[in-house]
Amino acid sequence: MTLLIGALLLGMYRQLIHEQELQTEQHLASEAARYKQMALTLDRRSFATQVRNADPNTALVVWRNAFDVIGALSLIPDDMPILPETQEFPIFTGGPDKLHILTGGVTITRYGPVLIATRTDQLATLIERFVNAAITALMLTIVLTLALGYLFSKAILRRVVRYNRLSERIEGGEYSTRLPVSYRQDEFDLLAAKFNRVLDSLENNLHAVRGVTDNIAHDLRTPLSHLRIGIEQLPGKSGAELSEACAILTEELDDCLATFDAMLSLTRIEEGQQTLELQPLSLKTLCSDLFEMAEAMAESNGQTLSLETGEDYQLTGDKYLLFQALFNLVDNAIKYSGEGASIQIVQQGRQVQIIDTGPGIPANATEKVFNRLVRLDPSRHHKGTGLGLSLVKAILKRHNASICLSDNQPGLIVTITFS
Repeated sequence: MTLLIGALLLGMYRQLIHEQELQTEQHLASEAARYKQMALTLDRRSFATQVRNADPNTALVVWRNAFDVIGALSLIPDDMPILPETQEFPIFTGGPDKLHILTGGVTITRYGPVLIATRTDQLATLIERFVNAAITALMLTIVLTLALGYLFSKAILRRVVRYNRLSERIEGGEYSTRLPVSYRQDEFDLLAAKFNRVLDSLENNLHAVRGVTDNIAHDLRTPLSHLRIGIEQLPGKSGAELSEACAILTEELDDCLATFDAMLSLTRIEEGQQTLELQPLSLKTLCSDLFEMAEAMAESNGQTLSLETGEDYQLTGDKYLLFQALFNLVDNAIKYSGEGASIQIVQQGRQVQIIDTGPGIPANATEKVFNRLVRLDPSRHHKGTGLGLSLVKAILKRHNASICLSDNQPGLIVTITFS
């Protein structure tokens, strides 16, 4: 701001100097033209009278005739240029201002050279006053800018210090702390809002980690307890009883290992560490293979499984992973729908739906069920790792597909859409 005001004042100063010089030149040129014209129309005596009676407030006119110098000055300085060229020269007077600065030049008339000049020291005084006023204004601007800059920086520093204090609280483990957002909606507020969203995600992730830890402890405590009890009872068994006990313990151990294997597999898929074996696939054929695989399972549970296909859709993907994802969904429908339920696999173009008439899931749990180790059966009555839907979502995401759960009233509709 100071530089801009300084440049503006400099421009005004240059413009003032130029304007004053232009006005002086125009004034002297008009007077010169007037006295040239008078010399052409008047005789020598009348011309001398006009020069002698010239108004000094308009111009100082001096004419040297053959005998004397007539006009406002007692002499004509040497080396005066011919108008429109001008030159400054001083004169001394007997008044309070003994020294005057004049600007003038000589014009050639019929009766000889005539000096025409005008005072310019008053203009110099005006310019000096302007320069002093400009310097004063510039200094005031610098002081005001520094004062406002100091106040502004203090306000910013207060917000930075506050943010730093809150950040230290967050670093200390108070993850519910949030940065304040004011009504101004400036850059700090935008940064604070973005940081708060990051904190929201961090807090949600921490809750999810705690939930996963609790679920792991809950799911593995029972089989590990069974393993411990079974191992303690092994010394008292023999023959067939020992073989049967070992088989039971092995099954319990396999369930524990399956949980960890599923978690590792899910992580590899989510992080992109598992390479996809891409190949052209027919969605209609994939659904037909799925129906053939799951039909016997549904019949053994006293359920009805049907297939409805429409326009085929060709996609590129990993056949094994996609089949695993679709099979997990159908397996869930068979497992939780109950005896006598009806299950449909509907394929139309790029969309696949798995529809059942079971109990369904609550509306507030449609997103929660995709989290790791989340099971809506609190008693863990049905065997499972709680990772099936998480694995399904990860596989579909790697194939640029979306999954949506909706109510079938009764039952559940799972809709998969490939892009």
